Amino acid sequence: MPETDKPLAIFIMGPTACGKTALAMQLVQRLSADIISVDSAMIYRGMDIGTAKPSADELQQAPHQLIDIRNPDQSYSAAEFRDDALQLMQQSVAAQRIPLLVGGTMLYFRALQYGLADLPDADPVIREKLSAQAQHLGWEAMHARLAEIDPVSAARIHVNDPQRIQRALEVYEITGESLSARHARQQQQELPYRVFKIIIRPQQRQLLHERIALRFEQMLEHGLINEVRGLQDKYELTDSAPAFRAVGYRQISGYLAGEYNYSELIQKGIAATRQLAKRQLTWLRDEQADFECFAEGPNSIGKLMNLLQELTDLTG
Repeated sequence: MPETDKPLAIFIMGPTACGKTALAMQLVQRLSADIISVDSAMIYRGMDIGTAKPSADELQQAPHQLIDIRNPDQSYSAAEFRDDALQLMQQSVAAQRIPLLVGGTMLYFRALQYGLADLPDADPVIREKLSAQAQHLGWEAMHARLAEIDPVSAARIHVNDPQRIQRALEVYEITGESLSARHARQQQQELPYRVFKIIIRPQQRQLLHERIALRFEQMLEHGLINEVRGLQDKYELTDSAPAFRAVGYRQISGYLAGEYNYSELIQKGIAATRQLAKRQLTWLRDEQADFECFAEGPNSIGKLMNLLQELTDLTG
């Protein structure tokens, strides 16, 4: 299909705490658009404070799809996201509206636009073996092993991300081929949309760090610890629960287990969020933006609308 004949889809991408939701809300006030969340933590019910989930008032003004669709003890894959997002995008276009995809889970964006690599199913025996090795050697050593067999994946996966380290090693154990090699051979699945990408990048990293610190402390003030405690009680969650991979939740779980004090919790929560932002920005280096704005400056909504107007008569 020629690019000009494809329906328009807008992506708003950026690191945590950069203002993606605020920009999306401004666009929805000016466009006939439907917001689809691209956030692997907002999918979970009850995880509101620590994910900076839109407020009830914001959701009333602009409903967000793909939030509150799983319990915190349930898993949700990039493949499931792609299927769900494509269905919602189709419904939006059928209603003569624009799909507006907003979030910071770059793997979801990548899966949606380019499809997914053909990867083997999980092997519980191999996973158990890798977990036992990690318990004995530590995840830093496991990451070093990954760097030897798959330096490309090791460069992308943080040393403190045991789930992804384990998965990359598991793929190699099952197939004898590195995860990066399988991704490189991946057959692209063309997205039947004309994608307009808006990327929010901080001009100064220090300002983003200050926002991250302020927001985490505000989350604590608004009851994040009680939110985590309530989730643990309701769902009998442990650190291995899918939802507790989210930054903030994992650190508070450790605090509630008595592993460190409140001051150390703040330091660990802020540090983990900064690491997340760094990983997100690394993903975004490879993205070509149709429009860029900066978190510390005013959103150039007028200029952005002019660019969108050039694509199609969105506001007519």
